[in-house]
Amino acid sequence: MSPATPSVLRLEKSGGVATLTFDRPEQRNAMGFGSDPADFLARAAELNADETISCVIITGAGKSFSAGGDIKQLREWAHEAKMHPKELLALYEDGIHHLVQALWSLEMPVVAAINGAAIGLGNDLACLADIRIAAASAKFGATFLKIGLVPGDGGAWLLPRIIGWDRAAELYFTGKVIDAQTALDYRLVTHVVDDAELMASAQALAESICQQPPQVLRLTKKLMRAGIQQSFPEVMTLSAAYQAMAHLTDDHREALDAMHDKRPPLFTGR
Repeated sequence: MSPATPSVLRLEKSGGVATLTFDRPEQRNAMGFGSDPADFLARAAELNADETISCVIITGAGKSFSAGGDIKQLREWAHEAKMHPKELLALYEDGIHHLVQALWSLEMPVVAAINGAAIGLGNDLACLADIRIAAASAKFGATFLKIGLVPGDGGAWLLPRIIGWDRAAELYFTGKVIDAQTALDYRLVTHVVDDAELMASAQALAESICQQPPQVLRLTKKLMRAGIQQSFPEVMTLSAAYQAMAHLTDDHREALDAMHDKRPPLFTGR
């Protein structure tokens, strides 16, 4: 893809909810090269800086969530005799990985509304969400071996942590594509809904998340992330530090006052 390719992302904000739509439906939302990583990084930085945003929904335009990488571009590179290994390495370390890291860096909860095929990189993008809701027509596949590649987009770290080693191994080693109900059985998604109800369900979930105190909500996600990467003693130390910070917020006092007064709290993010 040329750097002049229009942005793959469409961003809409409504109250405390931001919706990031993969907006390349004519290509089944294939992405990863050209200006895509820079676009993702820019949007992530914008959202993290926006203290009014408490939840992000990611979804795909058209009939697919994301079909993954651009197969046409991959084929061109496969037949390009002059492609040097260092160039290929840079395409990932300075390209696709920036796209993945952008979604990973989002400080607020992320809900994936998976509206169709989530294949390869598309499956990895879904795995970057904190909560996944699937339309009944959704399909999932970690099909890298089918095109002679390894799961090079971060999925080898993400997928086993979500569905377990054996299930992840089965998906990677066979390249099979599973339907939404199987994804639910595997605990890859938390809910399966009718296609027509997908975005309303995601919006309702996002709005319920937005009822929480914004600053402490982001701290909670940060603490959960630490919980899957650090030792128990380290997480306990971090928990004490974050809890001390939470105790000093206006929102903590407001939550207690609202409970005492038997009224809904009015959080300000301070």
